[in-house]
Amino acid sequence: MNVKYINPFLSAVKNVFETMIDVPFRIGKPALKKEGLTPYEISGIIGITGDITGCVTVSFSESVALGLASALLDEKITQVDEDCKDAIGEIANMLAGDAKKGFPEGNTSVSVPSIIIGKHEVAYPRGVPIIFIPCETDDGKFAIEVALKVP
Repeated sequence: MNVKYINPFLSAVKNVFETMIDVPFRIGKPALKKEGLTPYEISGIIGITGDITGCVTVSFSESVALGLASALLDEKITQVDEDCKDAIGEIANMLAGDAKKGFPEGNTSVSVPSIIIGKHEVAYPRGVPIIFIPCETDDGKFAIEVALKVP
């Protein structure tokens, strides 16, 4: 898969984490993944339709989700409740919107993210590699997964 389809999402994470919620993070070494099970408990799934199809998942460990929600809401969030879910939804929406700006031109739409609590299978396109990009904050780990079918 061409990095021009992955980089907008990495840039979006960098931009949102550094400027909107002020949470430092580190990106690890990308790897291929075979199954669609989310790695962590709270995930934002961003669908891509049009000339390019598939999805991007941002999956957060509970500790990272609580830290991000606390940073966004500027108050201590201690449990994965509706406030936490809404905050993660807003962060995922900011990521989708920011990535859309840098996505290659063409007949492609980036959806509003769906937020899922609990590990689950993501319906990635069949026959397409899943690029797994591990990331880490001071609160723990999260991952970006990209599986796009490109003509």
